[in-house]
Amino acid sequence: MKRIILRLYVTGTTPRSVKAIANLKAVCEGELEGNVDLQIIDVLEHPQWAEDEKIFATPTLIKEIPPPLRRLIGDLSDKERVLLGLEIVEAIESNKAGKQPPDDPE
Repeated sequence: MKRIILRLYVTGTTPRSVKAIANLKAVCEGELEGNVDLQIIDVLEHPQWAEDEKIFATPTLIKEIPPPLRRLIGDLSDKERVLLGLEIVEAIESNKAGKQPPDDPE
């Protein structure tokens, strides 16, 4: 499976932020099997980053790599919805079945 790069934008240590972080870490450890680079960004500490990414609500998860770019908003409590929203379900299923996903033509 190719490396996945995720950024989670949160607002401080609110219950919703804490829940989103825990939910995402569970998905990363359970489903993505260490093939993920996760960066958690507190918009209170880095407001310019949030502005640059046009973050209007938190928590917001952005999948940067592999393309296409995807955004999810919420506490990420529905694991299946998170995986479908990130468009990485096929790669996970191929990996679990022992198949190699097709290489990008680029």
